[in-house]
Amino acid sequence: MLRKLSGKLEIKNSDDRRTVSVRKSVLVSPEFKALWDRIKHKTTYRVQFDNEKLITGCIAALRDAPPITKSRLQWRKAGLAIGKAGVEATEKAGADTVTLNETDIELPDVLTELQDRTQLTRRTIARILTESGRLNDFKRNPQQFIELASDAVNRCKRFALVDGIKYQRLGDEQYYAQELFETEELTGYLKNMLMDTEKSVYQHVVYDSEVERDFADQLEKNNAIKVYAKLPGWFKVPTPLGTYNPDWAVLVERDGHERLYFVVETKSSLFTEDLRDREGGKIECSRAHFTALGVGENPAIYEKFKDVDGLLAYEARQ
Repeated sequence: MLRKLSGKLEIKNSDDRRTVSVRKSVLVSPEFKALWDRIKHKTTYRVQFDNEKLITGCIAALRDAPPITKSRLQWRKAGLAIGKAGVEATEKAGADTVTLNETDIELPDVLTELQDRTQLTRRTIARILTESGRLNDFKRNPQQFIELASDAVNRCKRFALVDGIKYQRLGDEQYYAQELFETEELTGYLKNMLMDTEKSVYQHVVYDSEVERDFADQLEKNNAIKVYAKLPGWFKVPTPLGTYNPDWAVLVERDGHERLYFVVETKSSLFTEDLRDREGGKIECSRAHFTALGVGENPAIYEKFKDVDGLLAYEARQ
């Protein structure tokens, strides 16, 4: 009855929620300490970008954006039923669409709208709009044009921020202490936990997707993997697009003695264009962050992989 009344709302059983304990033998091991020492330090960043290049990029992005359709009103009919679960609508026949005449549309203040959405100056926005040659599209469908233009500009801004970012490691006292694994509580639900782990710094692995679940299972079963950690939420990389939490820290042993250290992103697709702009930008910023930490002998390598086979194939080429 509760499931029916709640509709599509996902309800989790609080009885299945567990606190995940640390596996002390892994946490204090020399192998994990060596891994953690390579990734624990914090950084700060600066962004430098060419303002003229950003503007020309925005102009090109708006010029090449999809066409704008005319404003339309769509009429749809439905029967309504009110019950315990709320209001349910069943669509009936009789839907119709009316195309609006451009002269009947009240035009909003496009400069103010785009300034609020992009944080660029009015002068810059006016230049982008006029040189893109798309202003007539604004009269055709103001709302769709504003959505399209703000999306194009913000995408170019994200690319410019990522391309011009430089990270610098902070002082030796600025780092994530290993003790945080014990003091910061980690919880999860049974249906999203890999239970039987031996190499993980946690006794169970809390995963967010099937890709992560399979990756953790492969880490456990492969002899080349010595220790690993599903990085907890408090381990964050600062980026101009918001903080980012990488997925894994992994230690691989080659030929019984040589070690390679990895920070791994597990993605179902390794192609950047398949990732959302913001997520892809954060990943590239994380790459720059770990590159800045990569001083000294045998630094940690930051990469995206779909599975452990891809990780080991990469390791074999090093």
